[in-house]
Amino acid sequence: MAQTQTSKNLDFKMEATGIYREDVYTDRKVGTIRALTPVKSDGSTDPARKPVYVGEAQILTPMGAIPVTFEIDAASLADAISNYAAAAKEGVERTVKEIQEMRRQSASSIVVPQAGGLPGGLPGGGKIQLP
Repeated sequence: MAQTQTSKNLDFKMEATGIYREDVYTDRKVGTIRALTPVKSDGSTDPARKPVYVGEAQILTPMGAIPVTFEIDAASLADAISNYAAAAKEGVERTVKEIQEMRRQSASSIVVPQAGGLPGGLPGGGKIQLP
């Protein structure tokens, strides 16, 4: 059973060794690249760690726009720009598969009324309800 998150079991402590500075680049047409530059806790660049490039795009569906985020394998911003299309394609394919899986799970789930659903603690009638 999934555990409900409460303020008592959340850990908001940041890791001083895992800090990044974020720069955002966009062509205002296709998408966005977030360049995450590793920094030390004093804000200086950490040359011991590699930068991370994260692409963002949207796919339009009948339900509206769905954001797609994906990591881009690149050593520089120029590499990230040239690798954006391939990484975006993989990210969109992964997102579409995840949506299809969620639809499949939702369609196959059965909800049974809880006992004591009627006044007096009588069972809920035993009818199967679909969400």
